[in-house]
Amino acid sequence: MGIKRILSGVFGLPIIALLLVFGNKYILDVFLAVIAIISIHEYMNAMEKKDIKPVKWLGYILASSIAGIHLIPIDMITKFLGLGLVTIVAVLFTIVIVREMKTNISDIVVSLFGYIYIIGFIAFLALLYGLENVGKFYIWYIFLATWGCDIFAFCIGSKFGKHKFSKISPNKSIEGCVAGTVGGVLLVILYTILLNNVFAMNINYIVAGIIGFVLAILGQIGDFSASAIKRYVGIKDYSNLIPGHGGMIDRIDSVIFAAPFAYYLINILMM
Repeated sequence: MGIKRILSGVFGLPIIALLLVFGNKYILDVFLAVIAIISIHEYMNAMEKKDIKPVKWLGYILASSIAGIHLIPIDMITKFLGLGLVTIVAVLFTIVIVREMKTNISDIVVSLFGYIYIIGFIAFLALLYGLENVGKFYIWYIFLATWGCDIFAFCIGSKFGKHKFSKISPNKSIEGCVAGTVGGVLLVILYTILLNNVFAMNINYIVAGIIGFVLAILGQIGDFSASAIKRYVGIKDYSNLIPGHGGMIDRIDSVIFAAPFAYYLINILMM
């Protein structure tokens, strides 16, 4: 799994880099909406393996809505976030009632979890990128901390890993996880040096290091979380979308898990 993640990162990085550097928030919103649609589709198909019938059509609508996230003022989004969540719950229970329990409580709970975990977390990538003047720079903290962690964890863990970390992902070692965290923090600090010296951004290195550490840890939790779901439903990969590499969720699990925390940490500590 480790080498697959590295290869997919190597081949996918130029595309992501071009999009983030030369694109704009509206283009990225559309791109992330497509990613969200594919990901929620994979998640719901996986859950069907356990005889669960998730509400797919609502998931597709919510995923598609990411394409227009910056057509709404950010203060309006945050103000009505709670209202949106309770409305989704109300719609799900209405479906249960109208379908006379053919869609049951388990179905809507699994659906709601997927909407939050997949679509909600991906939306924070769009929100972070859309931060005025700094979003294009700060969003790289997520990729450097999580992908850097993956690469360092694999390289060190495969050679020196002797202590298994968890049965959820038996190939991962404690040594690899520690090395991955250190590597992710190192890349974030090096990137911050670049920002400060080339773009005169004056970012505190201790703050950057803390953010890198938290995101590297959360990226690994995201990786284990996606693996836990796969073990629960009994699949190896979420799909075969990327031949030899698995599905979309297999590629972005660590990134999307870290995204909400990156958004709030950066807003609290760096804005």
